[in-house]
Amino acid sequence: MLGRFLKGYMPRSLYGRAALIVLVPVLSILTVMSVVFIQRLYEDVTRQMTSGVADEVRYIAEVIDAAPDATTARAMADEIASALDMGLTWTNAGLEARREWIDLSGLTVRATLEERLPGLVAVDLVGVDGRTQLLHETDRGPVLLDIARGRLSPRNPHQFLVLIGVTAFLMTAIALLYLRGQVRPIRRLAAAASAFGKGRRVQYRPTGATEVREAGDAFLEMRDRIERQIEQRTVMLSGVSHDLRTPLTRMKLALSLMDEGPERRALETDVTEMEMMLNAFLDFAKGAAHENAETVSLGEIVEQAVDRARRAGQPIETGPVPQDVMLKTHPHALARAIDNLVGNAVRYGKRARMTAEDLGDRIVFAVEDDGPGIAPELRAEAVKPFSRLDSARNQDDGSGVGLGLAIAADIARQHGGRLSLGDARELTGLRAEIILPK
Repeated sequence: MLGRFLKGYMPRSLYGRAALIVLVPVLSILTVMSVVFIQRLYEDVTRQMTSGVADEVRYIAEVIDAAPDATTARAMADEIASALDMGLTWTNAGLEARREWIDLSGLTVRATLEERLPGLVAVDLVGVDGRTQLLHETDRGPVLLDIARGRLSPRNPHQFLVLIGVTAFLMTAIALLYLRGQVRPIRRLAAAASAFGKGRRVQYRPTGATEVREAGDAFLEMRDRIERQIEQRTVMLSGVSHDLRTPLTRMKLALSLMDEGPERRALETDVTEMEMMLNAFLDFAKGAAHENAETVSLGEIVEQAVDRARRAGQPIETGPVPQDVMLKTHPHALARAIDNLVGNAVRYGKRARMTAEDLGDRIVFAVEDDGPGIAPELRAEAVKPFSRLDSARNQDDGSGVGLGLAIAADIARQHGGRLSLGDARELTGLRAEIILPK
């Protein structure tokens, strides 16, 4: 229970947590040392010094009380006070009890004097030039004693605490600077991994501690393996597509020599569908692997997507789009993903609507339709390659080959984002969102 409570207040970053590991012991040691120094040493020494002065004051008072007459009492008191380096004044005036708020030792001084001097009237700890004044009642009248404050408590005891605090501050600052240098290679590794997850390759060289270097080397090996795998997949499917286009070309040539009739039209339909399947396979293989990232405005992306859809005869509407937002992306790959969403929308509905939103840390491209939609329990299956849904919105209906949403989802993942399917907000069918980090 306590661990769960503390977890909510713990820093999120590695640097913050490591700094906490450094600061907590240092502050704990400083606190313990300060308490021990003030309570065990400083207060005890102050009490002992004040007790000694209180005994001297009590002795003077006893001499005054025991003197046979006032003249003798004054003479003897002045002589003793002078020998003890005290100023003594006979007065009938009162004395204001004062203490500065920062004078913590004054509490101990006053408490000790009141405890050991029954005749004490008032104590002025502010005084002048580091002096303390005591008003004490005797049988011959009140006397005002002027005593050096250094005789009541140690002078400048805070220097010890200041020395400890300054040293601790310098050591902590050096530790934090060193810690920042140790955390920097981890941040560079995280930045390289994040960029690769968004489809961008940045220069990275492992540095730092041995463990961080090992993690960096493992990341570079993983990145190389993933890139080789993507390249091999693209080359393989491109080769398959190229090899299959040759017999398709011969089939087209043979069909062109056939007489018009139902058989020829059926074969032409099959050949056209095979070409569309090959193109879809190739698009799925390409993704964004061989395209450099570019910075493009959000308005330009939406404008070009709408223009392509309208040139293809696809009815599409647009909502408000922020024009001045820039996004670093693979434009051709993102265009394929958006075109697939628009194509699916107009295939299964009569209307399609496209919007783009800037949500601060991410960009959302959304395409809605007024078609039958996809049931929530089938949406995860719908984005899988070659999936066949038994609902009214069948991805193999018409000329679809079951790769439209899969291609869009794959391109979104290569950008470090994702494809999300939900219910339309403005229309009545499906809402497909490509969510990309900025």
